[in-house]
Amino acid sequence: MDADMEAGFYYQPAFVGRRRRDWPRLTVALIAICTAAFVLDMLTGVSDWLAFTPAAMSAQPWTLVTAIFMHAGFEHLFFNMFALYIFGAYLEARVRPEQFLLLFFAAGILGNVAYWATDPSGIVPAVGASGAVYGVMGMLAALYPRLTVYVTFVPMPMVFAAVMWFLLEFVGFFTPSDIAHQAHVAGLAAGVLYGLWLRRQRDKPAYFWER
Repeated sequence: MDADMEAGFYYQPAFVGRRRRDWPRLTVALIAICTAAFVLDMLTGVSDWLAFTPAAMSAQPWTLVTAIFMHAGFEHLFFNMFALYIFGAYLEARVRPEQFLLLFFAAGILGNVAYWATDPSGIVPAVGASGAVYGVMGMLAALYPRLTVYVTFVPMPMVFAAVMWFLLEFVGFFTPSDIAHQAHVAGLAAGVLYGLWLRRQRDKPAYFWER
C-alpha cells in the first residue's frame, strides 16, 4: 500500500498526491438538515417528539438521533452551525466520508447517552448538535494537534484548545445551568478516541501482501 492510498484510507495529513475536495458537501448537508429542522419546529413544535428526554429514552429511542438536529433557538443554531462549518469543512476534506458521518452521529448519540447516564430520570429535554460538533473538534485535536485555531481571537494549537474546552465543560458540571455539559465532554472524548485510533491505524506497518 503506497503512502497516498494509505492516507486516503485512513486520513489525509496533507494535500500532497490528492486533490482537496472543494465542496464540503456533508458538512453543508448537515447544516441544511439542522436549519430545516429548526424552521419546521418553529412552525409545528415537532421538537416535542424529537427532543431527547432521559426519562423517556426507552419509549422514544429515536430521539437519541433526532435531538442532534433540533435546536432551542436561533442563537443556539447559529453558533453550533458556525462551529460545524469551520471545523467540519476542514475535517471532511481530510477523512473519508463514512468516517466523518460515523464520527458526527456517534459523538452526538454518545453525548445524549452521557446526559441520560448522569440523570436517567430527568425530564428536561436536550436538543442540539453540540456533542457532535465537539466530536469533530476532538478528532481534529487528535489528528492535527498543532493546527492553529483562534479562541476569542487568541491563536493556539488545536490540542491546547481542546484541553481548554474540556476543562471548561468539566467545571460546568458543578455550575447550575441549562447546558448539558456531559454531552459536550462525551462528544469531545469520542472524537479524540476515534482520531487516535485513526492515527494508530495509519502508523501501522504495511506488510508485503498489503502493498
